[in-house]
Amino acid sequence: MSETTLRLLFWAPRILTILLAAFVSLFALDVFSEGYGFFETLAALFMHLIPTFLILLALLIAWRVEWVGGVLFLLIAVGFIWLSDGGHLGVWLSMVLPSCIIAVLFFLGWHYREAIRGVS
Repeated sequence: MSETTLRLLFWAPRILTILLAAFVSLFALDVFSEGYGFFETLAALFMHLIPTFLILLALLIAWRVEWVGGVLFLLIAVGFIWLSDGGHLGVWLSMVLPSCIIAVLFFLGWHYREAIRGVS
């Protein structure tokens, strides 16, 4: 495998995870239009950002142990399906599919970890 491919295999799941977390966190912005007071808004914002926190926690773990990251992102995909009652096409394309792609990339990074470390 070329050096560029190995670097891409290392960075792609990490960058995609950050983008997924940013996308998921956009859904928390609706709490500002609900007319809550300051503390109610703060509590609602925290509740809406729990999926983002879980995604970022999975990234922190996956950064060092890729195979665990692969498992975690598969679990995140299942969680998105479960939370959406089986999922609609929009949920599958925007949440489940990216989570599965990230999981596969972390599994591949784990498989090629020795070659990736040789490039770094």
